[in-house]
Amino acid sequence: MESDLHGGTRIAVLIDADNTSAKYAEALLEEVAKYGTPTIKRAYGDFASPQLKGWTTQLNARAIRSMHQTAFTTGKNSTDSALIIDAMDLLYADNVEAFAIVSSDSDFTSLALRLRESGKKVYGLGRKTTPSSLQNACDRFIALEVLMAEGSEGSEESEDKPSDEKTAEEAPSLNLQSALTKAINAMADEDGWVTVSQIGNHLTRTHASFDPRNFGHSKLTALVAAQPYLETRRRREAARGAAQVDAQGCCSQAPGRSEEGSGGEEDREGQTSRGRRAPEAPAAPATPKVTVTTRTRPARKTVPKD
Repeated sequence: MESDLHGGTRIAVLIDADNTSAKYAEALLEEVAKYGTPTIKRAYGDFASPQLKGWTTQLNARAIRSMHQTAFTTGKNSTDSALIIDAMDLLYADNVEAFAIVSSDSDFTSLALRLRESGKKVYGLGRKTTPSSLQNACDRFIALEVLMAEGSEGSEESEDKPSDEKTAEEAPSLNLQSALTKAINAMADEDGWVTVSQIGNHLTRTHASFDPRNFGHSKLTALVAAQPYLETRRRREAARGAAQVDAQGCCSQAPGRSEEGSGGEEDREGQTSRGRRAPEAPAAPATPKVTVTTRTRPARKTVPKD
């Protein structure tokens, strides 16, 4: 299947506008762009309702296609079913590699599971109060609150409430120490060391809602380094090919070209010969790679007193 122009994953962003505040529109699209290209962007809701007035401006500004759904019965909406039907149509059309479901409604749990069973990547974006059933049904779940600047939520707290007043049972908070310790024990080498990237991959597989931003750190490396029960170290490694450049004093020859038959007899014409190289600009120094590893801090041995 042909990838998009940027060589990334094509993502269908399906927004449950009835359960998502319009203030998150820009932030959620920027977050989705980290994982691929949002080629399809649709928002579902009854946009004639006063509760969705904020979405009117965002739809045009963010190039989001509005999928208007009129409520057939008072107190009910047809947004959920319309979103699910479109998601299944996109699944069978096979035009995208991943789905981003923006909702805090647990009714989309079965949809997320079905999409993953078909080999599609599923990203969930919703409030922190999103039921754990939906969070765990996604490959990765991102809380919308962490995408906003600090202090921007309080003044618009009432805007976050679902229009159908569904009471979502708050998902249990993650035990950070337990999760990190288990990840290290599962991935560590014989000496107990493990790279931070290995920890991140393991946590993503076991805890879809894990995000270092939920714990006050923008990066996992900073989160790990801040834990007193973990020991971290930084190791600088030469970039691949650096030793070869240093040994030869110049860039290596392009693959497929041998020095023999390179035209040594043509040195009289001023061209490069096999024995002598034309002056070349010095190669740029290779940037060393820094690998951060960590392990659980060994328990201190207590020496018995005489």
